[in-house]
Parts: sequence; structure tokens; C-alpha cells
Amino acid sequence: MFEKGTYIGERYEILDKIGTGGMSLVFKALDHTLNRNVAIKVLKPEFSEDPQFLSKFRTEARSAAGLTHPNIVNIYDVGSEGGANYIVMEYIEGITLKTYIEKKGRLAFKEAVSIAIQVAKGIEDAHRHQIVHRDIKPQNIMISTDGKVKVTDFGIARAASSDTIRSDVMGSVHYISPEQARNGFVDGKSDIYSLGIVMYEMVTGRVPYDADTPVAVAVAHLQDEMVKPSVYAPDLPISLEGIILKCTQKNADKRYESTEELLTDLKKSLINPDENFVVISEPEGARTILYGADEVNRLRAKNSGEEDGSSEFSKEDVLSEEDEDEDEDDKGFLNPKMEKAVTIMGIVAAVVIVIIVIFLLGSVFGWFRFGSSSSGDTSIEENMIEVPDVTGMTYEEATEALNEKELGISKAGYEYSSTVAEGDIISQTPEAGEKVNANTTVKVTISNGPSDDTTSNDDDSSTSASTMIDVTGMTEEGAKEALEAKGINYGTTTYEYSDSVEAGQVISTDPAAGTSLSDSTVVVLTVSRGEKTVSVPSVRGLKKKAAKTTLTNSGLKVSVEEDYSDTVEKGYVISQTPSAGSTVSEGTTVTITVSLGAQVSYVSVPSLVGKSLATAQSTLSNFGLTCTYTQEYSDSKEAGIVISQSPSEGTSVEEGSEVSLVVSLGPASTGNDTTTQVTQ
Repeated sequence: MFEKGTYIGERYEILDKIGTGGMSLVFKALDHTLNRNVAIKVLKPEFSEDPQFLSKFRTEARSAAGLTHPNIVNIYDVGSEGGANYIVMEYIEGITLKTYIEKKGRLAFKEAVSIAIQVAKGIEDAHRHQIVHRDIKPQNIMISTDGKVKVTDFGIARAASSDTIRSDVMGSVHYISPEQARNGFVDGKSDIYSLGIVMYEMVTGRVPYDADTPVAVAVAHLQDEMVKPSVYAPDLPISLEGIILKCTQKNADKRYESTEELLTDLKKSLINPDENFVVISEPEGARTILYGADEVNRLRAKNSGEEDGSSEFSKEDVLSEEDEDEDEDDKGFLNPKMEKAVTIMGIVAAVVIVIIVIFLLGSVFGWFRFGSSSSGDTSIEENMIEVPDVTGMTYEEATEALNEKELGISKAGYEYSSTVAEGDIISQTPEAGEKVNANTTVKVTISNGPSDDTTSNDDDSSTSASTMIDVTGMTEEGAKEALEAKGINYGTTTYEYSDSVEAGQVISTDPAAGTSLSDSTVVVLTVSRGEKTVSVPSVRGLKKKAAKTTLTNSGLKVSVEEDYSDTVEKGYVISQTPSAGSTVSEGTTVTITVSLGAQVSYVSVPSLVGKSLATAQSTLSNFGLTCTYTQEYSDSKEAGIVISQSPSEGTSVEEGSEVSLVVSLGPASTGNDTTTQVTQ
């Protein structure tokens, strides 16, 4: 479409093609007017030829151009060139969050929360301007080389949310909210749902709903229960899991009311990751939305055309919530008779659903017998998973074994055992060999080792419930469970920063392990908050001493480098690494580069004596030096020849210095002629 060197809008020079999306081609370009690199997204021809889409695209792009926020990719310009429509955007040197997740597999808790906070801040600013993104996904989130996170594609995403969206441009189907899947009312809570899915993918390395076709994925958003992220990420703090689950509620009223509320919980999660503070409330008067088989089948009916990329999501394929809202607006509230009828129908539907569920369970587990087994029963059996035997394993080993089978795990409790080693699994539910559905959670009971009754009667040589156990290195929750299992009184938890103990793990206990305890002793846990982080302040333009003081007061170390600068005065800071605003561990070294002033070049003065004035002047110019001269009579040098110079030959001087010459006027006149000395 556009080759390297092509100009767009008489100011943007195409430098390189850097990407291809479902709807556009992306180019790196140079804006010759402002002398900066920009990114240009050029719509593919099939979208530029759709007048309705094009009109909406231009309107939304211009609206999004009004957003200016550190966590949003700025839109600079919108235009068309030779029938091609384009958006000029801020150029980000970096990669998409999708690529980053693919490279790392799973992101650490703190890193995932940090990225989520920055994305939420960008979305919050857009919502404040009444702009809903509608297509939040890792492909639309950029991570720059200096760690900044920016949301992109506001204009394109909103324009794409028309009545019909082709499946071949909808990699977003894995992240759409249920109301988007059914063409219902979309607001800021839809972006919150999508961000919840993005957070799920960051911490687990996978999306919660996946299938062979986009329509099947959309159906999953509508009716499938989400597997908790902790099934795939057992070390995930409970606070972040709660945040993700609240964001991704199918009922929008159960989600966060705003991104501001979400940001509050995300920041709290960084401080108290293992505190279960997230509350998912049941909204007053809320009703459960049931998606009937007919509605789901209308979506699934499109599967036949998906393999060739021709299928579409349209209002005819899904239940249109907007149509329902319009009907209610026209007709007002239901009259009492109709309301009663609807209530009765709801009860009948619920009873029918319960009967169907019981029938299906009975068929699977053999509660009912209706003659010989059918091929359908065999198919169900084949799709179920046989639970592996995890007794005798540690909790970590069992987690790995069950996850490989797409099964989850949770602790049912602790019991004493004289035959199973402490920390190993005594029993499990469902038992080994049973067949269950994928994502079923297996509950395990863990051994506390022999009870006090089976240990030695010598109290001084045994560890009993009256001796403090070692719980350092455990999570706060795990430590509490272990103390409870031993009958030790747990009191409170204090939190400290630690460079050596991972966030959420126990640093120490009071009393310490091995201490004899009385019945009244209450244990205090000290839990790690992880490394203490600080935001790097900006010191560019400060004098060296002031910059060092500012960084030291922020809990950072300082390394000083020096360099020449034609624009920054000597003694002032030219640049810093890490950059201002970066979040780093306390004690991190920040390198500042201090100006030495403009760089001075030195040259060696050439030999000029005996040369003509013209030659001397030319020679000095070639060396970057200037020239002044005087003239006097000389019996030894003919007129126009240099008699002497200052500085002398070989002297080292700054480039641009002045060299003084004495030039001969020739011999002085005799007799009645007068003698003249000329100075220039």
C-alpha cells in the first residue's frame, strides 16, 4: 500500500512497516513538520470502502484524539491519502503486552498488578471523558522500553463496535464482555471485564475461555463458569484472585462500579496481597439472566461458516438486550398480571433446569438405567478425566500432577498420622480413579505427622503443641493453618519490607520456632511485603549536588558520569537512568550524567615563518585558527613574507584561537626617501 520513502499528507515519510492487524497496517514514519517519529495506522481497503464504518471511524478517532494521558497512546492526526484512511499516533518503542506474556509465560504478581494499574489509569481517564474503549486486550496494550504501559486503538476499537463485526478481525473475542457477546448495552464496566480477562492471562499465561471458533468462545463468555486463576497459578495471592473474579462477573452490576474503585483495590493488593478484602456483592433487586438453548444455538449456528473466516457476529445471532430495553421503555413497567406470569414461568424454567441437571448426573453416575448404554453415554465417559492418585505426595507435587490433568486442588484440612509423613497428603476427594469433568477441584487432607499421643513421653525431647513450630517461608494463610492444626493460638500479623523474603511469606515469628509455649501464649507473624519500591524522581536540569541530595532522600543510590554538552551548562544533569517515574527497589543505583560544558578541541599551531601572508592565512583557516598581523621593514625577508608568529610553532591552543603574525614590507628606503611602517 505504502512503500518506504512514500509521503502521506505531505509531511509524514514512511520509514518501515512494523505490523499488521485485523483492520489495519501499521507503519513507522517521520513527521517532517515536528521532526519526530510517529506510528501510522492505515485502514485496510475493505474497511475504507464501507461508508458507514468510515464515518464512525473518523468521528471516534477525532474524539479519542482529545485524550492526553501518560498511559494512553496519543492520537495526533486523522486523514486520507489516495483513498486510504489513516490515523497518526504516538510512536512507542517497545512490544505489545501479548508478546510480553508469550515470552515470559506467566507474569509475577507484582509485575502483573503494576501493569494492570497503569492500564486502569488510562481507561479511567477515557471514561472520565465519556469514552469507552470496547476492545481492551493485550494486543492493544504497549510496553515501552523504559517500562511505561500505554493503551492504544481507542478510535479504531470504538468504530469497530458496530452492529456487525467480522470474526476475522476479532481476536478480541477472548476478551469481550458477555454484554458485548450478546450485543447488549456497553459501558465502562465492559472495559473492566476485559481488563479482568487480561489480568487472568497475565498471571496464568492463558485465557479463561478458549475454543476452536470465535462463536464458541463468545458462547463460553455467556454461559461457562470461569476456572479460578489460582488453579493454574497456585502461588497467586488471594487479593488479586478476588479482584480478577470481581472484574469478570457475568452480571455487570456485580463488577466494580468504576475503574477508580478497581484502582483502589489493585493498590491495596500490592500492600496486603494475602488479605481477602475483595467483596463481590449481590446488587439489590438483581435478577439472574438465563441464556436459553435457542439463544446459544443461534450463536453456534454460525460455526458452519467460520472456518473460511466468513462468519459474523450480528444482532440476529445473539439476544439483543438493547431491543429488550427499548421495548420496556415503550411499554413501561410490567403490569401485575404479567409480572406474576413471568415469575411463574421463571419458576417453571428453574424446575425444568433442575430436572435436566439431575437426569444428566444420573446418566453419568449410573443412577438411572434405561436399557443398554448408548453411544452418547460412551462419548461423555470418554471426555471425562480420571483423577490421579496424589496420596503420599507433597501439596506442591500434587498441584503439578493435577494441573497436568486440567484439575484443580484445594486443602480440605490437616490431620495427625503415624503412617504418613508430615506435609504429605493423607487422602483426597474425589478419590483416585474416579472420572470427573475438566477443572474439577480435588480436595486433599495433609498430614501433621504423629499426634502428641504417639510421640515420646519425654516432654523435653519432643515437639508437641506446647512448642512453637517453624512456619518461616510459608504464606500467611499456610502459616495460620499450620498453627491452627497444632492448636497454637494465633494473634496478629505485622508486615515488613524484605529484600530476601518474597512478598506474602513469613519472615519471622514471635515467639521463635522451638520456644516452649503456655496456653496463654499468642503468636505474632511478621510477613514480607517484598522489596520496598520507590518512584524515581526527575533530576534532569538540576545541579549535581542537588540531584544527588534528591535521589538520596528518596532512598536511592547515585552514580555520577560526565559528558560534554553543547546545550546543558557545565555542572548540571543532562540525563538519568532509570528514567523519572520508573518504579524501582529501594536502594537501586540511579546513574546521572553531568555536563562538562561544550567540548573544546585543541590544535597544534603550524609553522608559518617564511610563508607568504596569503599562504599563512589559508593554513591557519584549515587548522581552525584565526589570524591578525602587523607589517614592518626587513632587510632579510622580501615584502609579503611572514617574519615571525605568536604563539610559536607547535604550541597547543584551543580551536578558534588567534595567531598574530609580523609580515615584511621589504628593505627600508635610503637617502631622501622616508621610512614607513604599516600596521594592519
